[in-house]
Amino acid sequence: MTTSEAVEKVRGWFTGRLPEDWFEGPVEVVLDREEISVVGRLPEPAAARGVSETERAAMLAGHIQRFREDTRERRMAIAREAEHRFGQRVSWGVVCGDVREMFTTLSVPVMTRLRQPERRVLDTLVEAGVARSRSDALAWCVRLVGKHTDDWLADLRDALRHVERARAAGPQV
Repeated sequence: MTTSEAVEKVRGWFTGRLPEDWFEGPVEVVLDREEISVVGRLPEPAAARGVSETERAAMLAGHIQRFREDTRERRMAIAREAEHRFGQRVSWGVVCGDVREMFTTLSVPVMTRLRQPERRVLDTLVEAGVARSRSDALAWCVRLVGKHTDDWLADLRDALRHVERARAAGPQV
């Protein structure tokens, strides 16, 4: 099964399984080897229009927190079903207005080999107080690269989808 087929299968299952009144539109599903992230869009409270940015931010935070608490038991039950069905952990998150918040996520150790110049970059970030450890510094670097190369990464992921389709259309060995 290709990656896009796997995403479609998982997204379809969650769409069929989730209560219809939880989210506006389809959920966003992101897969990697360890985790399934499910992110839904909450309707923005009508009261959030026409208020100051400070009040709006607090209102969105409260709206997200209420959803998180009110749905916790059902989300956990659905996650257990999905984890049994797909063999991966499930993380939950929401988008409300311009706020995106993940409720649960995995922190997975990743093995890497770095030469001294790369280690010195990480150590500089730690010494400057940007990160608490080399691990935090590396995560910070990955987030920074991801933030500044979104278009390039999107093009690369799109190209990978084309490769997957070509592989799927080719002879099966």
